[in-house]
Amino acid sequence: MSEFVENIDKPDEVEKVPEVTKKAIAFSDSEQESGVFNDYIARFVEISTNAQHNEQAEKQMSLREGIRTFPKAAFWSFVLSSAIIMEGYDTTLLSNLYSLQVFAKKYGKYYPDLDEYQVPTKWQTSLSMAVYCGEIIGLYIAGLLAEKWGYRKTLLPFMAATIGLIFIPFFSVDVEMLLVGELLCGIVWGAFQTLTVSYASEVCPVVLRLYLTTYVNACWVIGQLIASCVLKGTMNITTHWAYRIPFAVQWIWPVPIIIGIYMAPESPWWLVKKGDSMAAKKSIMRLLSPSPEMPDVEPLAEAMLNKMQLTIKEEAATVSNVSYFDCFKGKNFRRTRIASIVWVIQNITGSALMGYSTYFYEQAGLATSMSFTFSIILYALGLLGTLASWGFSQRFGRFDIFFGGLAINTCVLLVVGGLGFSSSNGASWAVGSLLLVFAFVYDASVGPIAYCAVAEIPSTSVRAKTVALARNMYNLSSIPVYIITPRMLNPTAWNWGAKSALFWAGISIVSMIYVWFEFPETKGRTYAELDILFSKGVSARKFKTTEVETFNPEEMLKKMNNNDIMDVVEKDKTADLNNDA
Repeated sequence: MSEFVENIDKPDEVEKVPEVTKKAIAFSDSEQESGVFNDYIARFVEISTNAQHNEQAEKQMSLREGIRTFPKAAFWSFVLSSAIIMEGYDTTLLSNLYSLQVFAKKYGKYYPDLDEYQVPTKWQTSLSMAVYCGEIIGLYIAGLLAEKWGYRKTLLPFMAATIGLIFIPFFSVDVEMLLVGELLCGIVWGAFQTLTVSYASEVCPVVLRLYLTTYVNACWVIGQLIASCVLKGTMNITTHWAYRIPFAVQWIWPVPIIIGIYMAPESPWWLVKKGDSMAAKKSIMRLLSPSPEMPDVEPLAEAMLNKMQLTIKEEAATVSNVSYFDCFKGKNFRRTRIASIVWVIQNITGSALMGYSTYFYEQAGLATSMSFTFSIILYALGLLGTLASWGFSQRFGRFDIFFGGLAINTCVLLVVGGLGFSSSNGASWAVGSLLLVFAFVYDASVGPIAYCAVAEIPSTSVRAKTVALARNMYNLSSIPVYIITPRMLNPTAWNWGAKSALFWAGISIVSMIYVWFEFPETKGRTYAELDILFSKGVSARKFKTTEVETFNPEEMLKKMNNNDIMDVVEKDKTADLNNDA
């Protein structure tokens, strides 16, 4: 066999074939003589080299260049992520409605000792559990459907369903009907949680990945902020409209978001997984825009497609016919474990106090009006915190921000818990102020970085399912969190008040230990690099410094069998023919 082969794209040129190519060409004597498979090898080497160059260019891309080249990707990601605003709005709405006497009178009962109405602790817990149980169901269903239908076609029916489901809590005549409404709404919110994060992580380059995935956290905070403002505006209404208006506000955003989802391109990664390279390249072209740095985006689209094809083909060698069980097999188990526990940590280190902020402030001694004002300030600071995390990410890695924020907030919780032993007016104001500090730090670190890490850590082949499992772990952890939090704060139950912060501080300390040993640094790493680091079992603290090489043509040829090589080349040719047409 000659050590040179003809280049199928440039028949007048020949390329030197690596030694490993000679070993790979054992197809059949007749085909070797005709040079057919040699042509496939030459094209495969070109595809691998193209992917390797794109990998290097993507890692070196500046933020400015990324924004100029991928503005459409950012826009579509923002549109889909906006669905999370609805969940952030409702979860905050429900937990803070308990502070409204007209709501408590409708769904609770009168306590003579307190001379006021309160929603019983068991119903506060049940309503919160209904939401999370619904989300667990929705996450599981969405994970299955997304694998089959894609992100857009899965999101559309869920979003449309919200329009009808909102009628149930709006017209609920008793707490039982309200519970059913929250359960059903929770199912659709569960779908939003997994699909928006996965989509954001798959349509952008490395340089924009943190911004688009953490924007999901910003949407959550925006929803919380809107809910607090609406409640502040209706708190003085003495009729049922005090809580019906907040429920009705949820009808504002489904229709524009549905239109946006319908018009958005599908994730090219999902299309490549389904073997539709033609549609994948179309999708990539819709995500790109010519820029001064790159006036012609066609070569970039081709290189991105090549990289996706090779990454998914490599993963398919170890995982095929993907199911939820594959998330727990081999190296995927470590990735699933990290994603799940990181999301759980986001939930069990004091964030519940923000969810019950108005109620918490009241039990800490502040007036209802001032409690709502503090809640608005809290969520405004949370939004600023998420934006601040974007600035921090320019200088620090994912681990640095997450671990540092966790450490600072542990100290804040210890101080808040200590102040809980004082009943003075000054202590109440100090608790309120420190909770604002907690919110800013949390939403500048633990809150947004968890979304980024959960999207980056899973392998491409099982990303949607891993994110669904991780979020379900979050929701499962919410069950005990929202069982004990109302009891901690409710004056008819444990009545811990601000002292409850000590409990969360203890859990935060344990979480810091886990994060140190398990949370890897993923900043600046492409998905192909992360695959290699996890496959080699590199320890978390060495992720940052370990050198890896991706898409080396000789290494790729060693990993691929003849059928894989032919499949990659044929699909790439199909995409090229469609583009020429």
